[in-house]
Amino acid sequence: MTILAVGSVALDTVETPFGQAEEALGGAAVYFSYAASFFNHVRLVGVIGEDFPEEHLDLLKRRDIDLSGLERARGATFRWKGRYDYDLNEAHTLDTQLNVFETFAPKIPTSFKDSEFVFLANIQPGLQLQVAEQVSAPRIIACDTMNFWIEGAYDQLRRTLQKVDILIINDAEARELAREPSLVKAARQILNWGPETLVVKRGEYGVLMFNQHSVFSAPAYPLEDVYDPTGAGDTFAGGFMGYLSTVEEINDASIRQAIVFGSTLASFNVEDFSLGRMKTLKMQDILDRFAEFKLLSHFEEVEA
Repeated sequence: MTILAVGSVALDTVETPFGQAEEALGGAAVYFSYAASFFNHVRLVGVIGEDFPEEHLDLLKRRDIDLSGLERARGATFRWKGRYDYDLNEAHTLDTQLNVFETFAPKIPTSFKDSEFVFLANIQPGLQLQVAEQVSAPRIIACDTMNFWIEGAYDQLRRTLQKVDILIINDAEARELAREPSLVKAARQILNWGPETLVVKRGEYGVLMFNQHSVFSAPAYPLEDVYDPTGAGDTFAGGFMGYLSTVEEINDASIRQAIVFGSTLASFNVEDFSLGRMKTLKMQDILDRFAEFKLLSHFEEVEA
């Protein structure tokens, strides 16, 4: 199985109460691809500038991430600068320089068009729709978005959702998208627009999954040290889609397992800046923490 990731590749400067990183490797497509690569072969489509360090490309190649869809354009790479205070759920953007990303128009190589699993990272909804229409017969298309597009490209986003199987957003975005303060009612509305599954990221409070048949809640892993939450949501999506790409049948049970694998990868990601922790991660580490996740919410039946 192959996974296609389309989105941003960036250089991030991040400051938290626990340290800082300058010009670190980042971007939604990078975090997603690195996490998904623990499970399957990943194809990345994005754009970088002339200044993008070769060492970052080498890192991604070592994870067997196909970069033949990564365009190098004239100009500077997309940069984001942000700060987190002790409330690590909220990022304060200090500076955004879109640079070559401003005119990014995804070009899907012919060899990528048969990808079975597609992740449309947070880019303009019209571009997401173009990608969805270029792939030949995807098994699953998952999508992320943000309040900027919900407010500025609402109708376009609604059209894109008709092509999407799984929408992965946070709780505030779900409420804003559905224009409904109740998260349960918002989920019901969004599921009526096209997606079969809605996955709601809630930061340190875990994840909620809604479909037409059930609701599932997974906790966040209780960590002693959280250094940098940047990219945690995209890392979650990578672990989630990565695991799904390995199963024969995608059903309620496998989606629940995928959510826990996504949460597991995200819990490792926040333990260091950029991909610092992910670089040292082994599959056995992931399986061990997955087992710990299961114990977090396990309880015995009550005898009648």
